[in-house]
Amino acid sequence: MKTITIRIDDKLHGRRIKYLLRNHLGMSAALVKRLKNAQDGIMLDGRRVFVTEQVASGQELVLNVYDEASENIEPVEMPLDIIYEDDDIIALNKPRAMPTHPSQNHHADTLANGVMYYFRGSDFTFRVITRLDRDTSGVVLVAKNALSAQRLSDDIKNKRISKVYTAAVNGVPEPAYGRISAPVKRADNSAILRCVAPGGKESVTEYEVQKTLAGISLVTLKPLTGRTHQLRVHMSYIGTPIYGDDMYGAPQINERTRLHCASVSFVHPMTKENITVEAPVPEDIRELFENFNN
Repeated sequence: MKTITIRIDDKLHGRRIKYLLRNHLGMSAALVKRLKNAQDGIMLDGRRVFVTEQVASGQELVLNVYDEASENIEPVEMPLDIIYEDDDIIALNKPRAMPTHPSQNHHADTLANGVMYYFRGSDFTFRVITRLDRDTSGVVLVAKNALSAQRLSDDIKNKRISKVYTAAVNGVPEPAYGRISAPVKRADNSAILRCVAPGGKESVTEYEVQKTLAGISLVTLKPLTGRTHQLRVHMSYIGTPIYGDDMYGAPQINERTRLHCASVSFVHPMTKENITVEAPVPEDIRELFENFNN
């Protein structure tokens, strides 16, 4: 549950509560409905009121936003690398080879299982904001309540959350800094593979080469759109597939894909503070370049 307390000032005097919820707090219709249905969802000076109630200067409006029943994710004890946490969000450094969310073949070995165990005994719903592929490591942002989830999801849709990735790629992208603007769509006859093709969704990636050794380049990647497999598809499209990503043309068969979400920058859903959460580049990327130096 998330509790929000608002002291009504002169600017809000005379407004109906529905206006405050939708315009002042930016709540979705679904969240407003949830408040209306809760016994103590909307409390004005200690009494339950309806959204049609007008507020006056000096009054105290308390909103109790209850979580919905969590989906059936089994809590499983596992080590978690928590890199940021407060009352509204938690950010974790997901290891490689771990799915973010349960699927048909992964019921109890995902980040969601570990997070559900971390919050065991509380009314917690797993709401992932920045999901990563199983073989991609790095920052995963999770909202701890419905209001934070709504605001962060809106920010994702409106491209107000930015991510920076580090990757090792085969070859040397040319030029050393560039922008890839190529539409991405689902590949024919595949539920998983994506490709660059006419009719795909707009997809834009910025890249910058940091170093190159023995035909492998360390690059920084900034997705300006958020398509499935976008970075993997785009780097393959320009002839420098991500190291180990044999799904998209890397020559290293049965190797780990060296792609890592190094940072996520966003505006805090409640405090409006600018926050950047970082996860260090993992050893399996660093070791490539360290080994080349030996």
